[in-house]
Amino acid sequence: MVLSAMLRKLHCEITIMNGKESVDLFIEGRKFDIVFCDKDMPIMSVPEAVEKIRAMGESDVKIVGLSANNNAQEVFMSAGADVFVPKPVKFDVLEAMIQEVINKKNNTMVGV
Repeated sequence: MVLSAMLRKLHCEITIMNGKESVDLFIEGRKFDIVFCDKDMPIMSVPEAVEKIRAMGESDVKIVGLSANNNAQEVFMSAGADVFVPKPVKFDVLEAMIQEVINKKNNTMVGV
């Protein structure tokens, strides 16, 4: 809930889902710029969800692992996450990640 509130302050469109739902949405062809995965996501484990998303060829989506347990970093990174952020998430860290995704998206839209 705290993350959602911060993302809303940054004017982000938010879809809240569990691990299985996120995989299902990618299977249906939905595209996301960034996905935040909590270590304790229900229904499907984080490693399984991240591995399935990456196995679909989804390399453009930034996957961010979140946990209050710093030991979870290895779990996220070995599954294919791009970055690990310890909880509580700091607003300035979140804002920088969102800006990075926006900049990357804007750069890929520029034609020569």
